[in-house]
Amino acid sequence: MRPPRQFLQPLAVGAPAPLDQIPAVPTRMLHFFDPSNAKMAAKVPDLAKRVDVLVGNLEDGVTAANKDAARAGLVRIAKEAPLSESQLWTRVNGIDTPWGLDDLLTLVPEIGDVLDVVILPMVRGPEDIHYVDRLLAQLEARAGIRRPILVHAVLETAGAVARVEEIAASSPRLQGMSLGPADLAASRRMKTTRVGGGHPGYLVRADPVDGDIQGRRPTAQQDLWHYTLARMVDACTANGVLPYYGPFGDIKDTVACEDQFRNAFLLGCVGAWSLHPAQIDIARRVFSPTVEEVAWARRVIEQMGDGTGAVMVDGTMQDDATVKQCHVIVELAAALEKRDPELAARYANGSTTA
Repeated sequence: MRPPRQFLQPLAVGAPAPLDQIPAVPTRMLHFFDPSNAKMAAKVPDLAKRVDVLVGNLEDGVTAANKDAARAGLVRIAKEAPLSESQLWTRVNGIDTPWGLDDLLTLVPEIGDVLDVVILPMVRGPEDIHYVDRLLAQLEARAGIRRPILVHAVLETAGAVARVEEIAASSPRLQGMSLGPADLAASRRMKTTRVGGGHPGYLVRADPVDGDIQGRRPTAQQDLWHYTLARMVDACTANGVLPYYGPFGDIKDTVACEDQFRNAFLLGCVGAWSLHPAQIDIARRVFSPTVEEVAWARRVIEQMGDGTGAVMVDGTMQDDATVKQCHVIVELAAALEKRDPELAARYANGSTTA
């Protein structure tokens, strides 16, 4: 771990200086595609118009036989495909695999000037981030890259959850962190084969009425991931990096996907993974505050004046704490307006005060 005085110094001679804060740009949906799949690659220009982030996937979902083709496909897409205003990320193979090093050795020299973020899977601790941080700095210096490529960690082992605060504080290159529920479930020996979402067996049951344990007793399904997600959000926010929900595997169940994404949004996540085009609009809708929320937040801020004291708005007390909550909504809306003209128009039309 670098001491504070050295934290923002480059790790290699000639490497770009680390960023002192993560860019505040919308990343509501991280949309994954397989660069080795010709049909998926052909859709990239159209997808780039719809999504905040395109993620060229080189890891899970790409067979061992297709690893080289996926890497080459991503290089070709980055050089040739019009990406509109979408960011380009990649999920590389783990550093403990035969392909992870080659991913970085190829991508940084070839497309490092357009690659925004490297998603690093199976992070086990800050040492994994330190390794990739140093390697990226050396490759950036050699390739003459003038801005740092950021790193995004996937939280998908029990050991990583136990060290999530250390990981979040490991490097100024760390852009954010995502929950990886499938591998995390296996690591913990959880008895679920679902990728994200709830499980009907994980529930609480109301007490029996008049001692009748076999009688009608309402149940409520619980969230398997609430503890981990909340801990990850705290660790990220405390260290100035961004938290994300990961994948929701049941593509057909768009209702449950929206519920899971909304839970993550309410807890503080800024986005989620989309594995299918059907999930893109869900993420866009869920991770954007509603017109009503933005209008209300603007109204409270206006009536609070200098932000001190307390006022009554529609019969509810607003004070310095609630105005801070409102600023979270308004600042998010302002960032989204720059990326999404349609959303900006809706916020403008709904901003009149009663």
